[in-house]
Amino acid sequence: MSLFSRIFNRQPDPKEEIRPLWHRLVGLARDPAWYAECGVADTLEGRFDILSTMVALAMLRFEQDPATIPSSARLTELFVEDMEGQLREAGIGDPTVGKKVGNLVSALGGRTGALRESLAEGDAALAAAMERNVTFIEGGSPECVARKVKNLAVVMTGMPYEHLLDAELQL
Repeated sequence: MSLFSRIFNRQPDPKEEIRPLWHRLVGLARDPAWYAECGVADTLEGRFDILSTMVALAMLRFEQDPATIPSSARLTELFVEDMEGQLREAGIGDPTVGKKVGNLVSALGGRTGALRESLAEGDAALAAAMERNVTFIEGGSPECVARKVKNLAVVMTGMPYEHLLDAELQL
């Protein structure tokens, strides 16, 4: 939406409906348990890995109900906005921000596909997917991350769409 449209259009931004969920997903990704209990690396890469996993789980939940597919696009828009802001804050300049954001969105797509497949295949496949897609410290536990991801996927799957939008999620 252009600046002109935002100023003069009285329609609410459709992303606002999904913003509480976005903030909740960011909060879940910051939960110290990922880092302290499971051994996810407490680095930019490790934090991105968990955040993109949380977003991917929400996107998979949206796939269950075709009426909620627009929410997936809006969630992706918020993801892009946040990643672009984070890169700029880190001092990444304009010439490379677009390419880096594109790479991050591609990683999100890959993570979504890996989760879709591994959740359907079972616990061992999910742990293997976490090992490939999450940055761990030495001795980190892909099985621990897989357990938490599976639990959250089960919660999201059983949750009515409206409750998901209201960000009523717990690890």
